[in-house]
Amino acid sequence: MQNTIYNNILHKSNKQQKMFAVLIDPDKQNEEDLLKTIHKCNQSEVDFFFVGGSIITHGDMDKTVRTIKENSLKPVIIFPGHPEQISKHADAILFLSLTSGRNPEFLIGHHVTAAPLIKSTQLEVIPTGYLLVNCGTTTTAIYVSDTNPIPYNNSNIAANTALAGEYLGLKITYIDGGSGAKKCISEEMISKTKAAINGPLIIGGGIRSVITAKKIYNAGADLIVVGNGAESNRNLIAEIAEMKHQLNIVSSSI
Repeated sequence: MQNTIYNNILHKSNKQQKMFAVLIDPDKQNEEDLLKTIHKCNQSEVDFFFVGGSIITHGDMDKTVRTIKENSLKPVIIFPGHPEQISKHADAILFLSLTSGRNPEFLIGHHVTAAPLIKSTQLEVIPTGYLLVNCGTTTTAIYVSDTNPIPYNNSNIAANTALAGEYLGLKITYIDGGSGAKKCISEEMISKTKAAINGPLIIGGGIRSVITAKKIYNAGADLIVVGNGAESNRNLIAEIAEMKHQLNIVSSSI
């Protein structure tokens, strides 16, 4: 299988072209709200839909992915919180290894369960080092994973963890404050991690304004992910997408 989506992310990262993804949690959006979000993303320069959540209790993962695919041409990437969060209708899946923690279930255990399920689909698999950071609260991701997050002010641990993940063969680094984070990942942590690794860097958690998003891009993030911020303010999607577009125009002209 061709690594089309990963190669696209890598190409844009190497060209210093910024990317933007909107995270859809099946538990948090009914069909009407989902269609409104999809429409807003279609009108804006959003690159990807991410779909998933730490816990999905009443949402329908497969139906959510199918609804997006039926109403948008943008790629859908699964951002799984559990081995059951797999849909053959998506385009790719982030095969997450929680390298910031020491819980074997999130380093390799759940992966063994998910691997044969994924193999039965046509999903593009993207090995991803996932780092949780303490951004002011115990998020659902931290609670569910039963791991200690990286301390907010310890950028060296984040950078070294990301580098170790690359040496293990993980292709992308994703640093996340988690859903409901009080603040976003620090600019220092982003810049130090980006300087330490060769691959693309994704940043998520606590991004609730276009000003914050721009600072994160300028610190070195290749792709930012907005979930809660877009749920409470759908206009934020268009604002960040337009800012990203302007940054890319400047970058391409240099």
